[in-house]
Amino acid sequence: MTVSATKKYKVIGTRPIRHDGADKVTGRAIYGGDVKMTGLVHGRILRSPHAHARVKSIDTSAAEAFPGVYAVVTGADFPDLQDKIANLGEGSVNLADLSANLLARDKVLYKGHAVAAVAARDVHTAEEAVKLIRVQYEPLPSTTWVLDAMKDDAPLLHEDLRTDSMGEKGEEPTNVATHLHFETGDVEQGFAEADVVIEREYKTASVHQGYIEPHVSTVLWNQDGHVSVWTSTQGSFTCRQQTAELLQIPVSQVTVTPCEIGGGFGGKISVYLEPVAALLSRKCGRPVQMTMNRDEVFEGTGPTPGSFVRVKIGATKDGRFTAGEAWLAYDAGAYPGGMIGPGCMCVFSCYDFANAKVDGYDVCLNKPKTQAYRAPGATQAAFACESVVDELAEKLGIDPVELRLINAAKEGTRRVDGPVYPRVGFIEVLEAVKASEHFNTPLEGPNRGRGIAAGFWFNIGLKSSVAGNVNSDGTVELIEGSTDIGGSRTSIAMQLAETLGITAEEVHPKVVDTDSVGYTDVTGGSRVTFATGMAAYECGLDIIAQMKQRAALLWECDASTVEHDEGVYSSNGQSMNFKELAGKLHETGGPIVARGAVSPEGSTNTFGAHIVDVEVDPETGKTTILRYTTVLDAGKAIHPSYVEGQMQGGAVQGIGWTLNEEYFFNDSGEMQNASFLDYRMPTCLDVPMIDCIIVEVPNPDHPYGVRGVGETPIVPPPAAIAAAIYRATNCRMRELPISPPRLWKAMSEK
Repeated sequence: MTVSATKKYKVIGTRPIRHDGADKVTGRAIYGGDVKMTGLVHGRILRSPHAHARVKSIDTSAAEAFPGVYAVVTGADFPDLQDKIANLGEGSVNLADLSANLLARDKVLYKGHAVAAVAARDVHTAEEAVKLIRVQYEPLPSTTWVLDAMKDDAPLLHEDLRTDSMGEKGEEPTNVATHLHFETGDVEQGFAEADVVIEREYKTASVHQGYIEPHVSTVLWNQDGHVSVWTSTQGSFTCRQQTAELLQIPVSQVTVTPCEIGGGFGGKISVYLEPVAALLSRKCGRPVQMTMNRDEVFEGTGPTPGSFVRVKIGATKDGRFTAGEAWLAYDAGAYPGGMIGPGCMCVFSCYDFANAKVDGYDVCLNKPKTQAYRAPGATQAAFACESVVDELAEKLGIDPVELRLINAAKEGTRRVDGPVYPRVGFIEVLEAVKASEHFNTPLEGPNRGRGIAAGFWFNIGLKSSVAGNVNSDGTVELIEGSTDIGGSRTSIAMQLAETLGITAEEVHPKVVDTDSVGYTDVTGGSRVTFATGMAAYECGLDIIAQMKQRAALLWECDASTVEHDEGVYSSNGQSMNFKELAGKLHETGGPIVARGAVSPEGSTNTFGAHIVDVEVDPETGKTTILRYTTVLDAGKAIHPSYVEGQMQGGAVQGIGWTLNEEYFFNDSGEMQNASFLDYRMPTCLDVPMIDCIIVEVPNPDHPYGVRGVGETPIVPPPAAIAAAIYRATNCRMRELPISPPRLWKAMSEK
């Protein structure tokens, strides 16, 4: 279902078959594991058995002497790097920390931390050789909970780390890397004006993105010094930058070819294997392929932050929010640079607070370095804020949707961290919730409840480049650098087709390597259909301008007199469509090659809201999702099926995060459930068909009104489900996951 009052288009808003569909369903698409090369050898990594330990020595001699082994590397093989912050699009990283995360030097900081790597004739030989590497460790105390890591007597991960509090460095060593503070208005006065004040604390566990394809990379460091990489990545240029800087070689000496990607969700932005495989390749003179096992993915790559959030909101009797205060502590994992910034930006982002204060802390502890996961940091913050809003609605006797409408962010609302919203669609989203069949259908039966929650993600712009080549048969080759995770080849091709007045099928999109297209930022931040689509639009305008010149040559007129309308060129009674004019390119000067390059600033600001019905088994605490509806302002849905897919996918991941998923650590800091058998993700048996309502309030900063849609859908589920569980059980759950044992315990105590 789509709620829209926007302009009608010929291509945009339709549902063509995706361009890469045939290759995907027939198994011909080339994923990272499909790369085969002459002389290919295989690499494996030795990982730490300790959550925290000093590395006293590493003896690789037995592994190097093992038959079939071609190379062994350790952290000592990497160049020594000074602190330098690299922007990865959705998050940033200190390159010195990244290097130490790839292969540990003086200390290991989490169980699964990579220590050394082997390249051998086959993966089995490599696995045997890795076991021969002898590492002498000095175990140290560890911690895996964010509040424990903030204590004065907590084991220190980095002796040289000092808290950066709004630009000022602390004097004492600490695990708290960053303290952020945002404030607007007079918070104390705002709470004094409130008739009702609710303050609550919330905890969330670390969860993993859960992509099905593990990390896999193939690297050849050629004799001429050029490094070629074939990898599963969300950003080929980001991968190129990290690889080049970690190896201290120019970016022009690294070519990254992005393979098809079997899921990423933010977890395939940072590099883990590529630079290691490059060092092995340089040593052995052969291409090296490295693939992670599933336990390595869980223990050695970046999950979400575990979090502790305290939220306090005051309101008047008529439901107007007078003040909000939030205190957030997110774990960054082993190295600084977590998701606390977005968490602070998003915690109150759905509402118009004249008075608000937010403090956030980025905390290091003995877990893998956290990475982005679909609206990184926002889900934890929304779980807290939206749960308090639900309690306020009950306390005030106001419908939860009405309370949100009273306080909804709108054009002109200033977020606590500074930005002022342009035209946004949160009010329209809430009105769509009220008008939905789900909202207006009574929920009957015992042990059942309905919950509603909202969510926001700002989305990013960043840089994108495309090129377009016009063929003589009237088709266009579209060259782009955005790796395709969710159908973006088609959504970008559709925007070019709409601009040119041709069909989506007449545009042939291709994702190419870093030598074959201009710089393009990461596929993340819900930016691709927005920003790369904008580049495709600019490319289309370039093609149109050149086609007008060709028509003018044929008709012997001035190009300024040639008009273009939906693929037809005309002047003084003469006309040709796109295909006809393309057929005469060789008569009028040869090929047409066009380009588009953009770097849009600002955010596209996407709001959503979810409705969920649940039933709770009072004997086991198991929660069953009975019905689920997700509402989202897409600005303009380029391909509605893909938008619905993003809405449904985000909701399912949010359901898993809420009910079952968690990193479970023992007292020694060892993850106890590093497999899909024990890490409980939802399957098709756990969720109903998810209904989608697309709202379209055009983004004024995009030619077709596009907003990002990939991340907001994961933000509302925890708070919505928690509200539904409360109405089914009378238990307010404030810790994720709301697993059957935890909920059963709460019901029993109630």
